[in-house]
Amino acid sequence: MTSIEELYALFLQHPQVCTDSRAIIPGSIFFALKGPSFNGNTFAEQALSLGAAYAVVDEDAYAKNPRCLLVKDGLAALQQLANYHRHQLKIPVLAITGSNGKTTTKELVRAVLAKRYRTLATKGNLNNHIGVPLTLLSITNEIEFAVIEMGANHQHEIEAYCKIAEPHYGLITNVGKAHLEGFGGFEGVKKGKGELYEWIAQQAKPVFLNGNNSILSEMAKEHKVQYQVIYGTDSNFDCCGELVSDSPALEVKWKQGEHSGHIHSQLIGRYNFENVLAAICIGNYFGVEAHDIDEAIAAYVPDNSRSQVITKGTNTIILDAYNANPTSMEAALKNFASLSSSHKIICIGDMAELGEETTKEHGRIVEMLKNIPNEQIILVGKNFGVYSGQIPCLHFETSDKAADWVKKHPFSNKNILIKGSRSTRMEKILDSI
Repeated sequence: MTSIEELYALFLQHPQVCTDSRAIIPGSIFFALKGPSFNGNTFAEQALSLGAAYAVVDEDAYAKNPRCLLVKDGLAALQQLANYHRHQLKIPVLAITGSNGKTTTKELVRAVLAKRYRTLATKGNLNNHIGVPLTLLSITNEIEFAVIEMGANHQHEIEAYCKIAEPHYGLITNVGKAHLEGFGGFEGVKKGKGELYEWIAQQAKPVFLNGNNSILSEMAKEHKVQYQVIYGTDSNFDCCGELVSDSPALEVKWKQGEHSGHIHSQLIGRYNFENVLAAICIGNYFGVEAHDIDEAIAAYVPDNSRSQVITKGTNTIILDAYNANPTSMEAALKNFASLSSSHKIICIGDMAELGEETTKEHGRIVEMLKNIPNEQIILVGKNFGVYSGQIPCLHFETSDKAADWVKKHPFSNKNILIKGSRSTRMEKILDSI
């Protein structure tokens, strides 16, 4: 068996890690991971032939090649290697989790901190049991600050990631109705996300806390978080912000100690106000100049189907189709309803991983739709289909079918919201507009 110490010595010589044999980086170390329908061990030789320096395997039958390093468990070895590397780092590590907004907040925080530090943050949404260790292993000696995003859909997941990444600081963006099935209801979501507060409290380090969120304040108290840096709209908070305007994009004023700023952002939706404030608060705490904070946030443009504003012909589309849960769906619909523009089209798809709450939560969203002025509602998926007879709308089983209809009935001069869970692939409707 190859020890973690031996593996780390090789990693220092070959400091790049791959887990996909189809995307081998020459000179890297390939980790043969397993999934429900694949066994990475079977691709070890292929990875070596494509240029990997070594392959880490966890089955004897695949360890015949001297460049195949045998470990007890491939995934565990990847995580242990990441934690070993973490211990060699002498830089601040900030962990971010939450039901909604964590990726946008992570990107805003990264942009702000990068004004002063060589900052590395989780790429895309590599925030799971594989992504967290891969992010840590990508931290080189040149990096001065690391921002680690942590996603979760069940209990003890955040706890496990904290044991790998060992963050000094923590931020929970919010706690909402996401992954209810895996967490076992809303109280389970609070408990699962609260594992980050639990970890930070044990380290006697600060958390960055949205003081306007009573649920987070209560959780911080429950977990005996001693050090809190609080942001929100109260002048008594460490960082106080004001939403000057949310049309068409967010305009924010803020003050933190002797520092203040005024930002004209490119973010839409007042639900992004708290994400902006979090980035401002963190930037100030770590000594980023006020004008640099303003500049970083003003320059940030959302992408990857997260609150994107897209113009196609005479139509303006709000594409927020990376994912959806009841909390984010409600926020998106409220924001869309508040827009002064007329000629609104609402295209929303099923919300996944809600377990026993699936029927109830889809019904609640349909009730909301009854009070939002619109010219057309398009519902996608079987869960919304249950309620499609209760409101004037079009219903399609799949986004492919919805896209076909849109293509045959082109929109013009419309404001269109497109939102749904990743599994509904609502961005297909965008392609047909």
